[in-house]
Amino acid sequence: MNALLLTDVQYDFLPGGALEVTDGDLIIPILNQIQKKFELVVATQDWHPKDHGSFASNHKGKNPFDTTLLGGLDQILWPDHCVQGEKGAEFSSQLNMHAVEAVFRKGTDPGIDSYSGFFDNGKKKSTGLGDFLKGRGVMRVFLGGLAADFCVGFTALDALELGFDTTLIEDATKPIDQNGWNNMKQTILEKGGNIISSSGIGF
Repeated sequence: MNALLLTDVQYDFLPGGALEVTDGDLIIPILNQIQKKFELVVATQDWHPKDHGSFASNHKGKNPFDTTLLGGLDQILWPDHCVQGEKGAEFSSQLNMHAVEAVFRKGTDPGIDSYSGFFDNGKKKSTGLGDFLKGRGVMRVFLGGLAADFCVGFTALDALELGFDTTLIEDATKPIDQNGWNNMKQTILEKGGNIISSSGIGF
């Protein structure tokens, strides 16, 4: 079975949001259009408590995009974003959610960040996404969403590590930083992943 993973298409990552991705809204029509090609569609949702350790506001004297240690790992500090129950954490109303069978929340532990939809950054806890997909007989996963160089990219790398045939749909994602995205693309390809455009989806 083929599954489409919609990664973090939430207001705070869209133009005008707390951690906006430039032109992030342009991917939504593509994600809506391609959903009908898949037997299974799932979504991930960044879902942070207000005291999350990745927020610069929770570190005295630190500013967004400074770095620190969190959970024993190097951590970029972000503006407060995708706070549980707030508007910025909601999925875009423009995103078709009718076909989404399940939503997997991540970033709920204040002591460690979670870029991937499968695990936190330290691989200490699973979101359950991998087991869900395997339980449904999924062999191939296709990814789009926000942001390409962080949550989408790290979700793709974990999918590869878990043994899924993994394809990132390049026109269905946008990066925060182009250089970071170039590096992420190279890593995904080196690990055996595929990168295509939405027009190349064919089963």
